[in-house]
Amino acid sequence: MNFANMGKMLKQIERMQQEMARLQEELAHRTVEATAGGGVVKAVMNGRQELVRLEIAPEAVDPADVEMLQDMIVAAVNEASRKAQEMVQGEMAKIAGGLNLPKIPGLPGF
Repeated sequence: MNFANMGKMLKQIERMQQEMARLQEELAHRTVEATAGGGVVKAVMNGRQELVRLEIAPEAVDPADVEMLQDMIVAAVNEASRKAQEMVQGEMAKIAGGLNLPKIPGLPGF
């Protein structure tokens, strides 16, 4: 690799870092949601994979079957987490894919 190509690659990496910083800020405000139990439990997670809201419909609360409610909460949170990861990976791929960087061993998605 010659110095001109290296300089070009460094500029691309710098641009990618700036885009990633912008994206991380944007993802903090974007949310995904997932439901369980036919919609009686809803988990909302942001792009930082933080649980920002958990909604439980009154009909989901059965004192005789707390275990079922717990299972629905876990299912909804796990699905929201999966969706948040997919959202982040999709957005990161857009940034990295547009830079035409050479393959870097050990870095996923490159």
